[in-house]
Amino acid sequence: MPKPFQYRSGSVIYFQGDAADKIFILQSGKVNLTYQDIETGDDVHDLVQPGEFFGVKSALGRYPREENAIAVQDAAIMAFTVPEFEALAQANTRIIMKMLKVFSNQLRRIHRQVSNLMEKTEELPAERGLYNVGEYYLKNKRYFQAKYVFSRYLTYHPSGPHAAQAAKNLEMAESQSGPMPQAVSRSSDPATPVSVLSQDDFSGKGPPEQLGDTAKAYYDAVSMVSQEKYQQAYLSFKKIVDAGEDQEYVAKSSYEIGRCLFLLNKFDDCIKYFTSMITKYPRHPDLGNSLYFMGQSYEKLGRKDQAATFYKKILTMTNEDDDSAINIKAKRALKAL
Repeated sequence: MPKPFQYRSGSVIYFQGDAADKIFILQSGKVNLTYQDIETGDDVHDLVQPGEFFGVKSALGRYPREENAIAVQDAAIMAFTVPEFEALAQANTRIIMKMLKVFSNQLRRIHRQVSNLMEKTEELPAERGLYNVGEYYLKNKRYFQAKYVFSRYLTYHPSGPHAAQAAKNLEMAESQSGPMPQAVSRSSDPATPVSVLSQDDFSGKGPPEQLGDTAKAYYDAVSMVSQEKYQQAYLSFKKIVDAGEDQEYVAKSSYEIGRCLFLLNKFDDCIKYFTSMITKYPRHPDLGNSLYFMGQSYEKLGRKDQAATFYKKILTMTNEDDDSAINIKAKRALKAL
């Protein structure tokens, strides 16, 4: 059954990049959808009116949210699962026609923007395009994505015209999202906890030549995740862990394996994997995110009490006023149960 939710003005319903498993209809109030224009880079605001659906495309397409949804007035909202929405649409052709009209307008707008971009005579170099993506993420405070992209830039373009600024941007992204240079201890004991490497190991200031074949393999696998090639990414991350050649990327890949299992909808395997990983590495730098994916997996399996336990565990690891991304996600997930 669809569930009713109440949001106060200023409340976030979902963020860009969040998993999309619900479709919403606004019953009263106002909701603002914010995203970036692909041609100008400017913020675009779409106001949702009572009676309108939102969050439809990403939920039906099973890809992350493309926009931020924020209540700009106290709002009453009904949330549908995808099967619930599909059943409603099949029983009401008016809803289908309304959606087709909206999607058609959006596709025409995107087509015009893409055509304008294609007509530009200046060809953007590959290295510049990669750097621009990193700047986009940094500007929008998506620091983990910015770290990935700038590190990738330094991997493939160590002597590029923007290498120095990319290194500075990488350092800035790290300072905002937590230190990137973390890895498993150099000890040969596989149960040794994760420890923090020195800043000299990977500060974003050192020579780009320090990023070797393992780093390239890691960021290639990260790219596969962004392309929703989860199985290929899983195998690539596993290969890095099995090789054990660069302990920094072994630690990062260990977490990514569990994330891929979740994205592959292997929720039982995800829980078992992260349980094993946390047992071996109780101080893993991605501990909070690992607990969050375990909670999400329990939710997907319909075991909400166990999901709540993991969200509460995340909150006990942080201060009450902590505004970190993982703390915010845990609070929102707990509230939604």
